[in-house]
Amino acid sequence: MAPSDTYALDTTWWMVLRDLGIVAADVLRRAGLPEDLPRLPSVRLLPDEYHRFWNGMEAESGDELLPLRVCEAIRSEAFSPALFAALCSPNLATAVRRIAQYKRLIAPMRLQVSEGHDGMTLELLWTCASRPPDSLVLMELLFFVSLARMGTREAVRPAAVTTTILPSPIAPYEAFLGASLKRGARHRLVFDAADASRPFLTSNARMWETFEPHLRQQLAELDGAVTMSQRVRAALLEGIPSGRISIEAIAGKLAMSKRTLQRRIESEGASYQQLLAGTREALAHHYLMKTALPLAEIAFLLGFDEPNSFFRAFRAWTGRTPEDVRRSG
Repeated sequence: MAPSDTYALDTTWWMVLRDLGIVAADVLRRAGLPEDLPRLPSVRLLPDEYHRFWNGMEAESGDELLPLRVCEAIRSEAFSPALFAALCSPNLATAVRRIAQYKRLIAPMRLQVSEGHDGMTLELLWTCASRPPDSLVLMELLFFVSLARMGTREAVRPAAVTTTILPSPIAPYEAFLGASLKRGARHRLVFDAADASRPFLTSNARMWETFEPHLRQQLAELDGAVTMSQRVRAALLEGIPSGRISIEAIAGKLAMSKRTLQRRIESEGASYQQLLAGTREALAHHYLMKTALPLAEIAFLLGFDEPNSFFRAFRAWTGRTPEDVRRSG
């Protein structure tokens, strides 16, 4: 999958969900996405998955004002690469240009920016075939108003805001914006020239120069750091104690079919049974060397129906008995 086909999901989203009182696992389950995403160092989603993630948030929140709630939950201290880059900027105009440069890497959308003597216009353009959720578009528009206020510490108001679908109720959104929200043919936000050039109190040119190369690399790279085999091992570590160790159960946990999981594991030169045996063996050594648990209980924790099955498996793995390993440790 090429980088342009997938989009980096900012890890700040897990913090936002917690602040909103939304359980991430419920969002992922509703969206049909893997349960282990919050534990991965980086996550990339297809456009449809990106939209389903937002729809899952919306459904789990049950809040018709979710776009507002999200903007209120996004704080400057949250280490979001895009937000950090923007707040290091000298003003809103520069911040928007920087976000526009990276937006196509972190969302299935493009930010078109035009500047003139009268002000600055931002237009949101979606780059995928499927229509984005209306509330997601609205949140993106609100975000740039929040950004202007975070950077300047002033109650910046947009000169004009248009979107193709008006929310209901509309009053809370207009109260937040300090401006009328109009229906239009495009998703567009306009700032006066004075607000676009108003200095950011958060500006930090030296920090930006240090951070910018790392930001470029972080947002452009694919999620190649975590292999499917590693994800399966992590899922097995959770599933083994409860006995949910069938390939069907693990595939379901990772939101894919059994066949897809097998194919991806095999492409890495492994098999499901090898991963299961290896994870069980590692856990067995941990229990034997780090705890005083009886062997029968260890067998149970490793998902074996009875101790003798564990003893035979352990000897096959190591050529030794569990008692020998515990004594030698």
